[in-house]
Amino acid sequence: MKNKTLNNTYLSMFCSELAMLLDAGLTISDSIQVIQEDETGKEAKAIMQTIYDSLMMGNQFSVTLKEAAVYPKYMVHMVEVGEKTGRLVQTLNALSEYYERQTRLSVTIKNSVLYPAVLLVLMIVVVLILIVQVLPIFNDIFGRLGTQMDPFAVRLMQFGGWLGNAAVGIALFFSAVFILILLMWLIPSIRRGIAQAFSNKFGGRGILGKIASSRFVFAMTLGMASGLDTVESINIASSVSGGSRAVDEMHKKCIQYLDSGKTLSESLSGAGILSPQDSKMLAVGSVSGKADLAMSEIARRSDIDVRDSIDRIVGRVEPTLVILSSVIVGVILLSVMLPLMGIMTSIG
Repeated sequence: MKNKTLNNTYLSMFCSELAMLLDAGLTISDSIQVIQEDETGKEAKAIMQTIYDSLMMGNQFSVTLKEAAVYPKYMVHMVEVGEKTGRLVQTLNALSEYYERQTRLSVTIKNSVLYPAVLLVLMIVVVLILIVQVLPIFNDIFGRLGTQMDPFAVRLMQFGGWLGNAAVGIALFFSAVFILILLMWLIPSIRRGIAQAFSNKFGGRGILGKIASSRFVFAMTLGMASGLDTVESINIASSVSGGSRAVDEMHKKCIQYLDSGKTLSESLSGAGILSPQDSKMLAVGSVSGKADLAMSEIARRSDIDVRDSIDRIVGRVEPTLVILSSVIVGVILLSVMLPLMGIMTSIG
């Protein structure tokens, strides 16, 4: 666990519990001790003990988190900002909400990908069974009746025969693909490289662009709530939501607009980070002195918009796969059943 960053669910709970204890008047060391006593896992207890010992040596909380080497750099930096500005409780609450949103987003994406993937696999399996196992049976039936199947069905059967003969090679190919995916998952450098390449290609548009904008807005909201100025908030939000060239370019444009004298709402809108409606809300919030509240509301709406967009995509993919599988299976069966029905009618 020493070299592995803690997951978002644990980070959210940790920040929330620590914020409640600090808000109740406990010191940071006493709060960590209370959390340690409630921990059930040996590794988590060991981490809390390490943090507690470091605090008792007089180190700042942000320093102890950095030394533990299991907390994200973003969290460590934000805690450091909270300590300097005297808003540690507010920062921890904002971090808790941030990691909770990241958890919800991850679950939404996984669930959205899982069902269509399972449906696609089932569709492929059904089609393979038809062309490898079922069509040869019908071909024998047609042969006994002194005729042949429809040319389309014959070609499918021949393709199924080729698949059967190449089964060993296909199995080896997919085994190699599986091993490659496993290595990518186990070796962080390879995984990051592939993720970076994918992000550079697609990260600035579509649903991935919306996700990046949502992360940026909420990270910036957290920075503003922790006492950072506008430029610092943008910089730290860029470090969280960036990664692709397109997204990083939007962040640079935003800084350039600010440097040229434009307002925050104009800069975010001009860089393509905020929609015109969200930009208008931020402008109103800035005029009324409640820019942080406006950003918080924009972040909430952005989060909902991302989930709605994912649901819309899944809502289109699922029926498409169902219709496609039904059409393919129907065409295969009809190419066999119709001629067979014609023969049976002639015999009758």
